[in-house]
Amino acid sequence: MSGAHRTKGRGVVGGGLEIRELECFLVVAEELHFGRASERLYVSQSRVSQLIAALERRVGARLVERTSRRVALTPLGVDFRAALVPAYGALRAAVEEARAAARGMAGRLRIGFQAPWVGALMETVTDFQDRFPEVEVELAELPLSDPFGAVRRGEVDTAVVMLPVLEKDLVLGPVFSRQRHRLALSVRHPLAGVGAAGKLTAEDLATVPLISAAGPAPEYWREVQAPTRTPGGRPVPRGPVVRTLQEGLSLTAAGRGGMLLCGTTGEYHRRDDIVYLPVGDLPASALGLVWRRDHETARIREFARGLADRAGRARRVEGVERMAG
Repeated sequence: MSGAHRTKGRGVVGGGLEIRELECFLVVAEELHFGRASERLYVSQSRVSQLIAALERRVGARLVERTSRRVALTPLGVDFRAALVPAYGALRAAVEEARAAARGMAGRLRIGFQAPWVGALMETVTDFQDRFPEVEVELAELPLSDPFGAVRRGEVDTAVVMLPVLEKDLVLGPVFSRQRHRLALSVRHPLAGVGAAGKLTAEDLATVPLISAAGPAPEYWREVQAPTRTPGGRPVPRGPVVRTLQEGLSLTAAGRGGMLLCGTTGEYHRRDDIVYLPVGDLPASALGLVWRRDHETARIREFARGLADRAGRARRVEGVERMAG
């Protein structure tokens, strides 16, 4: 094995110096006594001498003068200590910070969700569990009618919700899964055949009672999920108000109205009695990760970072595929 391989893992820093040698020198410089230095370092006095000698060989000059009566630093040793103290302090602080971060990862990460666990979201959870096996990940489905309540009440640490998010007490992290809206309709609805031909527009919403979420979801959020007017200004009829997605899909299948959903939700909840039709002229739907501004943890930050990376990769792949097409 080469010398580089032999020293790997022994605390080697720049120039071949070893952390243990530097630590020993600083203790000797403080105590000016090899016996007391050996007690602080939990090694023998001969080991202290060996470490100091090794450091001096690396530096190429004497750093410590030792006689039978006293121990003193040489002028070079004094200068070396003055330069080393702040650098060694910064190194120890970095190690302690890393240890604290590692301790902060242990525990639970409770994730709420409104959307199906597919694509970047599911892959992020898998990656996170592989990277941090000490973290227990729990998943909880959120009601359609209350996207932010579980986060605020501390029932989940973070949540994947449909946009928009305008809550001042919440942080909006990575935004992902931008897709065209789809209108869920009963297969018996007159527009089902028209939409299948690719002719459904946002103005067609004026002919469909839209099923919307109940409170406590904020009004601005409910307006995006079930607009009350078309882009052209025509009023959209109001359909039933529901608390959960399953309630809404059941009423849709019964012909009580339609629901605006993202494409992923439509694919995930595919069923024989409902069609999911792309709607033009509407802003894209999107999902975002949120958490309480006063309850940000290392676990949340790492999960958010992983989700942002996954979502970015997915967007780049989609862009390449569109260019190729």
